[in-house]
Amino acid sequence: MRLPRTTGAMSGLLIIILGLWGGLIPFIGPYFHYAFGSYTSWHYTHERLWLDIIPGAVAVIGGLLLMRSAGRASGLFAGWVALAAGAWFAIGPSVSLLWHASGDPIGAPMGGHIRQAIEWLGFFYGLGLAIAALAAFAMGRFVSRPRVAEEPFVAAGAATGEVEQRRLT
Repeated sequence: MRLPRTTGAMSGLLIIILGLWGGLIPFIGPYFHYAFGSYTSWHYTHERLWLDIIPGAVAVIGGLLLMRSAGRASGLFAGWVALAAGAWFAIGPSVSLLWHASGDPIGAPMGGHIRQAIEWLGFFYGLGLAIAALAAFAMGRFVSRPRVAEEPFVAAGAATGEVEQRRLT
């Protein structure tokens, strides 16, 4: 069933922005003293690949798919892709302890307690929650929106008011 393309456009755009943030912040955050492990910028590790880059790329892909979706099935698929990225941002640091026994696979957040809390939220937990919430919102819109009338006689009848007259009788 065809839906207006604007159904997931705003959520998709916001998910793309958040996905870019999540994928790039480990590399550009140290310029602003917003980092994990050290203030070395553009430092690549396998942990950053699995916990930042891949979920960021998946979020961008999900956002792009949401922006282009014109049907319920494609919109729901795009929403699930973005939701998976958000979920991985939120649970990835905890799950990564399964394959990284030292306890800090990406290093400790830098700064004091308040700054550390902000870094955890901005890098992982809050970011994942925001992406997942936007994806769920977009999926709800795809499910609840009425479809666009594709048949010419239905569209023509709606334009002349004939459809409303039949509903009233």
